Amino acid sequence: MLLPPDRRLGILLLGVAAGTNIPTPLLLIYRDELDMSSTSLTALFGVYALGLVPALSLAGPAADRWGRRLVVIPTALVSAAASLLFVTATASEPLLFLVRFLQGAGAGAVFSIGSAWLVESAHRAGRTSGARTAAVTMTGGFAIGPVMAGLIGEWGPLPLVLPYLLHATFLLVTVAVAWSVPETLTSPRARHPDTGRGPLRPGTARTALLVVAPLAVCVYAFPASAVGGIPVLIGFPVAPVALTGLLAGMTLGMGALAAPLQGRLGARTAPVAATCGAVGYAATATAAAVPPLLLLAVPAACLLGAGGGLALASGLSRLPGVAAEGRLGTVSAAYYGFAYLGFAMPLLLAFFSAYVDVAALLAGLAVVCALLAAQQARARL
Repeated sequence: MLLPPDRRLGILLLGVAAGTNIPTPLLLIYRDELDMSSTSLTALFGVYALGLVPALSLAGPAADRWGRRLVVIPTALVSAAASLLFVTATASEPLLFLVRFLQGAGAGAVFSIGSAWLVESAHRAGRTSGARTAAVTMTGGFAIGPVMAGLIGEWGPLPLVLPYLLHATFLLVTVAVAWSVPETLTSPRARHPDTGRGPLRPGTARTALLVVAPLAVCVYAFPASAVGGIPVLIGFPVAPVALTGLLAGMTLGMGALAAPLQGRLGARTAPVAATCGAVGYAATATAAAVPPLLLLAVPAACLLGAGGGLALASGLSRLPGVAAEGRLGTVSAAYYGFAYLGFAMPLLLAFFSAYVDVAALLAGLAVVCALLAAQQARARL
């Protein structure tokens, strides 16, 4: 029996997401092979976000004018091509950065417009679970990729080749699964929106900028801190590649497990997400300050992952309420623009750690998240 359109799109989102974190546990191998510094490693993790800038600025308006399919399917193929290009970049640091940039561009377009397409497809079928499905499949994919890459990177053959080939093959299968999903932007008005009309519903700009956007940054800032910051700045004493991959899988897997709770938590999802970040950063700060408590970084990373998953589910559920008719693609792209700012967190941590103790930095982030939790609780949206 053919899966419903929104579930098929969920599989596609999972396939693209699985590739985005494959390089994460392999950073330690790249460091040895190319003699990269810690700053270069965290920059490689973050350059992915730079690829989002052109992708998000173009994908949203294009999807609102010409439809979701025309954007999502080709850019999913770009993500598959990026995985194949990683195989050729194993001996060149500049080429590695270029391919990581391309990976960000493809994934950013798929996530922003694909999730809007999924939410609209679910709505057509009378289901309100579209936002949760998108959050679960994306965070689930984020978890699968680094676990697979970490295990192969530590103990398998061709550690800088095989993970990417496996992903490209899997992603092409998911594209085939989603190929026949119907377009959801069908009305002439929606396909040719009035360019003089803003993308937000009247009266919602303040909510979008002061309530939705700040928590959007946490979507990726939380797990990126755990996945891209902890292994480099704190380190693991044994099997670092495998442990980095497993930590990434646990962190992002918790996001996938936590995202469905949005259905029960409702308006409380946002403050609970920020609270997870506050506790997660506080525990990570403790692990960094007290070496015998290093293992505390593991439950802390899981809390950060759960917070990111809840923040994503909360944000996606809010977008239809603030987007003007026919402009969900543009609003979704803008939302992901804020979300992907969080990918800069490991780079910021690496930069400021040269001047401020890492534990102090993480403790400061815990305080910021506690204040955000209070602000989100007052908003009650």
